[in-house]
Amino acid sequence: MAAIRIFRHYVPVAFILLGLIEIAVFIASFQAAVHIRFSSDYAAINDFVGSLWPKSITFALVMTACMIGLGLYERVSWTWEGRTAMLLRVLASFLLAVFPLSFIFYVAPDLSVWRGPALLSFTLSLVGIISVRLIFFRIVNHAVFKRRVLVLGSGKNAMEISGLEDSPVLQGISIVGYVHMNRDNDVIEERRVVRSREPLRDLVREHQIEEIVLAVDDRRKAMPVHEILDCKMDGVTVIDMLTFFERETGKIRLDMVSPSWLFLSDGFRISTLSMALKRGLDILISLLFLPVVLVVMPLVALAIWLESRCRGPILYRQTRIGKGGKEFQIYKFRSMRVDAEQDGVARWAKKNDARITRVGAVIRKIRLDELPQLFNIIKGDMSFVGPRPERPEFVRELETRYPYYSERHRLRPGLTGWAQVRYEYGSKPEDAFEKLQYDLYYTKNFSIFLDLLIILHTVEVVLIGKGAH
Repeated sequence: MAAIRIFRHYVPVAFILLGLIEIAVFIASFQAAVHIRFSSDYAAINDFVGSLWPKSITFALVMTACMIGLGLYERVSWTWEGRTAMLLRVLASFLLAVFPLSFIFYVAPDLSVWRGPALLSFTLSLVGIISVRLIFFRIVNHAVFKRRVLVLGSGKNAMEISGLEDSPVLQGISIVGYVHMNRDNDVIEERRVVRSREPLRDLVREHQIEEIVLAVDDRRKAMPVHEILDCKMDGVTVIDMLTFFERETGKIRLDMVSPSWLFLSDGFRISTLSMALKRGLDILISLLFLPVVLVVMPLVALAIWLESRCRGPILYRQTRIGKGGKEFQIYKFRSMRVDAEQDGVARWAKKNDARITRVGAVIRKIRLDELPQLFNIIKGDMSFVGPRPERPEFVRELETRYPYYSERHRLRPGLTGWAQVRYEYGSKPEDAFEKLQYDLYYTKNFSIFLDLLIILHTVEVVLIGKGAH
């Protein structure tokens, strides 16, 4: 599956096309519903509904945003198991859309529509979206539409790519084979190894290759430079393995990365303007959420207070590491027993942690324990999106264990982040390494577009309890 970069973030072309088609379906369904309801009486439509285009476009954008939020444009939806989940999530996204649409209709009555046409719009859209998706995925999953990729190398590096072939990550890509190079110790199964004496250019033409991935174990001794240039001059895309992994997995493979790749590859550009826009976005979202938060917080506080029999703190502060490695105090609702760290030793939270209270388990599941961090965002200690802040004790350990860990402190820590929407809850140092790879992808490819995408995906994390401990 080909991908293009939108503000440095890789987006599969197939999902862009699917999104545009579905926006058209939503617009058409809305306008068809109005015409059906008023029997195509244009005078009545003009008197009772008004201009259809602003309303239908608003309807389409809100519906699409809710579908993005529930993971309906993720690669997992390419698998047969994912398709069953896809149908359920389409239904869930339609139910979710009722809330933002109701809010928009309340604050902007000119965009509202009668209940009858609205319900009919939902019905027509549901039929249209499910039909489009069943047809679309059947078509794009056909071998003819898959991106044909040839991997140069059949050793350890190539094996890393081979391990992803059966996962949703490489859906839409057809790995044609792994070309054996001199000095490579083959670890790929023999039937997948290409051994050819013909020039690489002829091999590429014969198999209609669209992209070559450089995965040679020792590039200094086994790289056919002139043959690769011939292929590139013929219009074949040539990329290194690290960029391939970055594009397809949304993370930077730190077990393979070299310092030169980090500063020579595109990214790690953070301008004053982008930081100002990010801060403006934080303030805007904080003001939008503040009324809701001020209603919910007393209810959460009351539940914690009653469970602890009116004893112990409801809120607690904890030292975390923020931008530039500076310490700050984070605010959270207490979700563990008061004596959770009575001996003063910092411990990772783990699955089914006995220290978590019954109320704590609920508020952690739907992330309500994080609500007080809205005030950290307003203060400027945190952002809505960014790497999650860790405790100083853990940071010292992780900086010693993993290279580049301190690079995640180049941006303000976030209430949510790329690692949070892509990976499960971290309960041990090994999880921190996996999340670091996602955090570095975010730091490298940061943009307001990516922030907005993460905020939408956070809806799935909250509603489904993804990754909560």
